[in-house]
Amino acid sequence: MPTDEQRAADLLGRVEHGRVATSMRALPFLASARHIVVDGRVLVRPHGGHGYHRACAGGVVAYGADVPCARSRGSWSVQVVGECAAVEPTAAELDRFGPAPRSVDGIPFDPVYLRTEPQFATVHSLIEPDCP
Repeated sequence: MPTDEQRAADLLGRVEHGRVATSMRALPFLASARHIVVDGRVLVRPHGGHGYHRACAGGVVAYGADVPCARSRGSWSVQVVGECAAVEPTAAELDRFGPAPRSVDGIPFDPVYLRTEPQFATVHSLIEPDCP
C-alpha cells in the first residue's frame, strides 16, 4: 500500500497549480503557484516579483492542491509539508513547466523556483454522489 507521501505525489502530479503556505512577519500566508513533481519532491514556480519566495526559501512550507469534484471520482485534497530551498531547475524540468505567464498583476512574470522535500503529507478524499 502506498504511503501518504507517495499518494500525495501521485495526486499532485495530476494537477498543475496549487498554493504554497508559509509565514510572513509572523502571519500565515498563501500564494498560488505552478508546480511539477520530480522524484517525490515538489518543484514550484511562483512569481518572483512579489518577493514571496524569500519567505519560503530556507524555511518549512506547506504546499497543497485540491480537486473539488473529479467526475465520478469525488473530491480530493493534498498537503505536503517540508523544508523549502531555492533551486535552479534542469532543462527537462523547465520543459515540464511549459510556458510561463507573461505577467502577474500587470508586472512581467519573473519566475523563481523552489523545491520542497515532503517530510509528511495528508491526503483527504470524498466520494460525492452528485459530481457534475
